[in-house]
Amino acid sequence: MSQMPAVTLVATPGRRAKMVELAQEVEKRGFTGIYVPSLAAAMQYCQSVLEATSTIEVATSIQPIYYINPREMARIAGYLHEIGDGRFRLGLGVSHEVSRVQFGVTGRNKPVTDMRDYVAEMRAAEKDSGPLPPVILATLRSRMLQLATEVAEGAVWANAARSYMKAQLGRIPEAARAKGFTTAVMIPTVISDDAEAAKAVHRKTLRMYLGLPNYRNYWREAGYEAEMAAVEKALEGGQGGPAEAAGDRWLADVTLFGSAAAVRDGVRAWQEAGVTTPILVPSSTSGGMMKAAQELFDAFA
Repeated sequence: MSQMPAVTLVATPGRRAKMVELAQEVEKRGFTGIYVPSLAAAMQYCQSVLEATSTIEVATSIQPIYYINPREMARIAGYLHEIGDGRFRLGLGVSHEVSRVQFGVTGRNKPVTDMRDYVAEMRAAEKDSGPLPPVILATLRSRMLQLATEVAEGAVWANAARSYMKAQLGRIPEAARAKGFTTAVMIPTVISDDAEAAKAVHRKTLRMYLGLPNYRNYWREAGYEAEMAAVEKALEGGQGGPAEAAGDRWLADVTLFGSAAAVRDGVRAWQEAGVTTPILVPSSTSGGMMKAAQELFDAFA
């Protein structure tokens, strides 16, 4: 492969210090980045990782915009950009409606407009915050991707369909590509010689996403019309689970699983599709994050 992939890490309560140590090992092993989702104090974990490492790229993937005022976000991001010596990337997203409601965010139904305004306010605050890091917008479909090419330095997908990436990446203007526009994808990954067990882990992980209309609309657009119709029938109480209804073709397109060699080949395939930064989101058939990380290390040793 042309370069090593990036890795997703999450610092959940009770193991935060251990996850900083794990980040140091990720750097030592030569992975190209650590991308941190919004599950558990993402910005704070990024700061700890930046202070504990020296070369690896560190990014939020993503920090929801509705939880932090844009001027304050500019100050925090500017700080991380400076103390990380330019290694920090600020991944921003609108999150999902169910998550916004849990945080008491209501009345927001214009994600593209809200994101445009948020980034503009951040950039307007740059005179107080200092230089901002590269901004990467969470995207699925064409409108947010277009916005990313206009106001940001990259885009990041989660659970994207590899077969659809070339079509989407073809919409990125040449001017943005010439400036090094980042295209990153978070890919659920299970390394196991028991492919059926690995697929079962993915089906459990992706069950929530299949329940989100915006994801189903994206996968439908990506060529899975019949599969998403079956998923919706399952969600309405039909026989079988939504992830089973989506089928193996869909699962193989949005995840990586199987032997170490198969996963390495899959990373190459994502890179050949034009993705600059494949981000492996590791799970294991026989353990938690630490076990999944070790399986990843062994696969890419």
